Amino acid sequence: MSPARALVRLAAALAAAAGLAGCESLAITSFGVGASTAVSHTIGGITYKTFTAPQARVKAASIAALGRMGIKVAGREKSQGSEVLRASASDREIEITLEPISANATRMRVLARNGGLFYDSATATEIILQTERSLGDA
Repeated sequence: MSPARALVRLAAALAAAAGLAGCESLAITSFGVGASTAVSHTIGGITYKTFTAPQARVKAASIAALGRMGIKVAGREKSQGSEVLRASASDREIEITLEPISANATRMRVLARNGGLFYDSATATEIILQTERSLGDA
C-alpha cells in the first residue's frame, strides 16, 4: 500500500472516530478480572452493570463493597422505584443508582466525580467489581 493511500485511510478513520466522540449512547465494553465481568461505560463517564440478583441484595453488596474500599455512604434516597446511594471518599463524590429490572435482575449505575468536573471511571468500575465480589460471597 502506498504511503498516500495509508494516509487517506488514517484520515478517514480519524474523521469517523471524531464524529463518534460526542455520542453519549455509544457504550464501550471492557472486561473485569479474568474477563468474567462485562462492565459497560459511556463516554460521559457513567459505568453500568446488570446483576442477576434482587435490588435488596445488590444494595447490601454495594454497601459492603463501599465499606471494604473505605468509602463512606453519605445518604440514600428512593426515586420512582430506583434507589440512589451517595458516597464520598477523598475528593470524589460517588452516586450509585440501583434500578430493578425484574424481581431477580437489578441494573447498577455508578458515577464517580473527581473534583466535580472530571469523571473517575476506574473507581466506578472497581465499585461494580467489588459489588460483584460481595454478591459472590453471599
